[in-house]
Parts: sequence; C-alpha cells; structure tokens
Amino acid sequence: MAIKKVVRMGDPVLKAPCLEVSEFDTPELHALVVDMKDTMHAENGAGLAANQIGVNLRVILFGFEQNERYPEAPEIPETVLINPIIEVLDRSKEIAWEGCLSIPGMRGLVPRYLSIRYSGKDEFGNPVSQDVSDFHARVVQHENDHLDGLLYPQRMTSMDSFGYIDELDAACALDEKSLPCEDDRSEV
Repeated sequence: MAIKKVVRMGDPVLKAPCLEVSEFDTPELHALVVDMKDTMHAENGAGLAANQIGVNLRVILFGFEQNERYPEAPEIPETVLINPIIEVLDRSKEIAWEGCLSIPGMRGLVPRYLSIRYSGKDEFGNPVSQDVSDFHARVVQHENDHLDGLLYPQRMTSMDSFGYIDELDAACALDEKSLPCEDDRSEV
C-alpha cells in the first residue's frame, strides 16, 4: 500500500485514547495493516501503533528478525494485535533504554514489567494470545501505551536518563543494558 508519515510527539492524535475495532477482515482494516507494516519496515521500527500514522484505532504491529535500532535484541515474530489486553504475569520490572518512531533521535530509561500475557485479535478476527518476557514484553507494552495516549517519557521515573541518542552515545550512557527496578505496584 503505502509508507505513511509517522506522527511526532506533540500531535494531538498521540494523546487521545484509541477506539476499539468492531469489524474484522474488512478491506479498510487490511489496508491499515499493510500501511503499518510498510511504514514500520521503512522506519526500522520494532513496533508501530495505528495512531502513529494518524489512525485512531486500537491496532498495533510489532516484530522483526533483526533491527538496526536494537541490534542485540532477539527476534520477535511479526504480530498484528487488535484491541489488545495486557495481563501482568510477574510484578518484577526492569529499567531499560527505549526509543520511539514518534520521538526520533531520542532515548530514555523506562521501567517495564518483565513478563506479560497479551491477547486480542488479528486482522481476520482470529484470537491471538501469548505469554512473553524481556524485550518482547517491553515492545508490546510500549506499543499498547500508544493506544492509551501515552508516550514512553510519561513512564520514565527520571528525566536525567532522557536525551538525544548521539549525546547519550558520546557519554557512553547507552552502554548500560538495563537496570533492576523496584516493584512500584503500578499498572500497565
């Protein structure tokens, strides 16, 4: 279909909660998924939410074989997840670096649950459910946050660890892989 422009932080579409999808296996939904895949691949993203291309629907896409933005990350199967539900399986959290296509050139340390179960439907209306952990769980939580109008800086516990990638890299800050995080009992 088409590579779409990624909406950037500050655009109101990223702040509004997205609407649930009620009809599946439609030409419009299939076209949206193709546009999201084309855009995510063109931008070397690990995931993408529909509102990042200006569509206010609860649709996320994530997955890659290799990703130059996250070279050490393990492969994640490409998945379309519609109307996602996230269940925390373990209240343990880890703080790790995240970036976002809607906040280009920047990274921040973000606490995320280590183990979750996600469920929802694919574009055909088939049920999707999987228990995941570590980076896979982080990506799903990040993309799901978009659907609720949240960007990763809103999850950060300190703005001291937020900056431009080139500046953080020059300071060797990005060499820190991840840090343990106290359980703060907050929900995803």
